[in-house]
Amino acid sequence: MNNHVYEERPVTVLDMLEARDRRAFRQRELAVSHNAPLISFTMNIAGPVKNSPLIRRGFDEGLRILKNQLRAAGISLLYMEEIHEFTGNEALLAPSSSPEILKKVTSEIEDFDRLGRLFDMDVIREDGSKVDREELGFPTRTCLICGKPAKDCARSRTHTAAELQAKTKEILTAAVREADSETAADLAVRSLLFEAAATPKPGLVDRANAGSHSDMDIFTFLSSAGALRPYFKACTLAGMDTRDLPAPETFKKLQVLGRRAEGAMYEATDGVNTHKGAVFSLGILCGALGRLPRAAWSEPETVLAECGKETEGLTETYFPNLTKENARTAGEILYVRHGIRGVRGQAEDGFPAVLRYGLPVLEEGLAGGLSLNDVGCAALLHMMVHETDTNMIKRSDLATYDRVINEVRGLLKKNRFPGSEMLAALDERFIAMNLSPGGTADLLAMTYFLHFLKNA
Repeated sequence: MNNHVYEERPVTVLDMLEARDRRAFRQRELAVSHNAPLISFTMNIAGPVKNSPLIRRGFDEGLRILKNQLRAAGISLLYMEEIHEFTGNEALLAPSSSPEILKKVTSEIEDFDRLGRLFDMDVIREDGSKVDREELGFPTRTCLICGKPAKDCARSRTHTAAELQAKTKEILTAAVREADSETAADLAVRSLLFEAAATPKPGLVDRANAGSHSDMDIFTFLSSAGALRPYFKACTLAGMDTRDLPAPETFKKLQVLGRRAEGAMYEATDGVNTHKGAVFSLGILCGALGRLPRAAWSEPETVLAECGKETEGLTETYFPNLTKENARTAGEILYVRHGIRGVRGQAEDGFPAVLRYGLPVLEEGLAGGLSLNDVGCAALLHMMVHETDTNMIKRSDLATYDRVINEVRGLLKKNRFPGSEMLAALDERFIAMNLSPGGTADLLAMTYFLHFLKNA
């Protein structure tokens, strides 16, 4: 794969002719070496600039769709290569199928995908000839502005280059925005599902039992997670919409969305609070993703730092002018008497429990051959002893909480990745004491989320 950094600059006619010749030569090489039809995927980009970060994102989305559709059709790849130059992006694929079937797959993408009009997916037979879409009954390509046959508009120069460039940018921007927000929402929900499924988790709902809860089970969590998907997408879009504003402006929009999400959660669970903490934490994370370029999504430090910027000053805003005399709620009392900031402090600090303990433990365990289930349970315990879970304190008292956390800390010193029997015994103890580390469970969902983002 040619994936070096290219210079973004206008192309000349000579540049494009040379690129076309190189492509044709490479196509002939691959056709001979693999004795198979080829798919040549490029982009129809009007104007002198044929590549940019936005154009590359559109190309990457198209290649993802193409590979997925080939896989869905049961077609394997014998070979694939990508080329990224200032003259444009290109992928050459050698699938194990007939040219006619390949052309059907590619024509459907070109005709029905939101970016399809910008895709040029040629299917080349072993003898070098191209498969014509009209041979298979597909209509001729249409103009991206007026919808008439593209060849007619090109021949008569119906539309100016400026009009075509503006429309191209509009299509790319809308499609990338939609794709990114959909991806963020999908991964957020997957993270909630993985957190719920990880078993055994001391005191928490999982596949084995309902933990220290009598009003919910794993199916309650599944219903809640599904209901929150539109919220996570909206949070990502809110981040995109406020990308050029100070980060706290994003959080203001998230607060409004969060209240609506809580209503959707309660409707899905018949009034049970399953994910109120996750609405807060994962909503902030999705907002951060919207504010950041897609390339930064795989950088946990960058993502969590943006979360901290969104919530700067949150604790002081939430707990104004508090004293020991006027503190009323459990959270206010813990803050005034013990300086415990809870999840708001975690957010302001960029969720350090996730960055320093949850994610490193999860990835260390995976590198050692453990399953996503087992590393999730271990990451939960490691974060539990490095952040203050106010849910546990509310269900007992500070002294009990400190004693239990010290016990868990001692367990981890003996075994960094406790086995299922040890976790099950701890689960029984937590249930007997009515303890539930719900705040840490939300951090576990964030940990899964950041891990998934590395491969998104």
